[in-house]
Amino acid sequence: MSVAAGEDVVISQSRSTYRWAQLFLGIVCMTMIANLQYGWTLFVGPLHTAFGWKPAAIQVAFTIFVVCETWLVPFEGYFEDLFGPRPLIAFGGLLVAVAWVLNSQVTSLSGLYIAQAIGGIGAGAIYGTCVGNAMKWFPDHRGLAAGLTAAGFGIGSALTIVPISNVIATHGYQSAFLYFGLGQGIAVCLCALLLRSPGKADAPEAPAHAAEETRRQYAPREILRTPLFWLLYAMFVMMAAGGLMATAQLAPIAKDFGVAKVPVSVLSFTLPALTFALALDRTLNGLTRPFFGWVSDRIGREHTMFLAFGVEGLAILALSKYGHTPGLFVLLSGLVFFGWGEIYSLFPATCTDAFGAKFATTNAGLLYTAKGTAALLVPLSSKLTEWTGSWHLVFWIAAGLNIATALLAIFVLRPLRRKYAVRPR
Repeated sequence: MSVAAGEDVVISQSRSTYRWAQLFLGIVCMTMIANLQYGWTLFVGPLHTAFGWKPAAIQVAFTIFVVCETWLVPFEGYFEDLFGPRPLIAFGGLLVAVAWVLNSQVTSLSGLYIAQAIGGIGAGAIYGTCVGNAMKWFPDHRGLAAGLTAAGFGIGSALTIVPISNVIATHGYQSAFLYFGLGQGIAVCLCALLLRSPGKADAPEAPAHAAEETRRQYAPREILRTPLFWLLYAMFVMMAAGGLMATAQLAPIAKDFGVAKVPVSVLSFTLPALTFALALDRTLNGLTRPFFGWVSDRIGREHTMFLAFGVEGLAILALSKYGHTPGLFVLLSGLVFFGWGEIYSLFPATCTDAFGAKFATTNAGLLYTAKGTAALLVPLSSKLTEWTGSWHLVFWIAAGLNIATALLAIFVLRPLRRKYAVRPR
């Protein structure tokens, strides 16, 4: 091997190590904001007890958070495409800290709603930037990179479910909001100092076998004029609705099923069913993102969607029927989250495959607003339960949406995306 060739190998290895470091920093940032969404259900009961607010009114705050987290991501993504990830991540870290500090002090629903809006803006800046940056660094493993990054958001709260529950029980929900909010925000700001976008020589080319990737780079305004984008958007809404309902309502569902505080033992661990379910759900919700992202890099996005979405639909139906048994409640809720969490790797990867990597952060951000649209349905699930006296109708609707989306992936999305793959530059 010549000296020049040896130097090329060393440089290539150094670049590979650096991009994995960038991916790791993004995952850490996502882990730090996971509790803003996935830890929320722990605070619903304490807020209801403290102020007497109706659960449906409290869940409006969750909807506001998700709407602000998602609908502003395209604008934040635009700035990330221009200026890189560092300023957006630092901005987001500051806002998520402020949001939970405010949550610890609120005494009115309006104050809670304002704090959740601030947290949503901050979380969206972090989420959209980290996912977009990961796909830019890893065009050769786009599904896996998006999945690993999104896994931080899914699995991050699993590490803190028990600590937050303990702080709420011993010191009150205000202390949990305050201390975890400050810690999470500071950690994100520190990571922001080390993040950057790849240069032209940093990221490898997409693999030659990626035959279903577009041959041109679509600007954000262009994708809004394509039927493919709106099909992806509708599918995202259909899938996100059921998962967000489970995320926000799992504690009330467990209480209504009569299993929330029933001890469940697995191996040497014994925890109340709700606490066990939350920890398992968050873990599986995180693991599913890189797993199905990796699978989709090999068997295709649509085939993976059909498999995962179908699993979730069947798991929701099973949870509705058998969830009154504590052990099955834990197991089946975990399966629901395992079939749901991968939407946050499959949809951004599919979007970038279909419309190109140049505007990946902005374009994926436009698609990510579908999560905000789906969040508008979360309070409706509480209303449906009040009207019918049970969760069964909500479960059937969610399962139906999942199964319909699985079929759309194979029979509509796949042939339509192939048309875009062969269009000229």
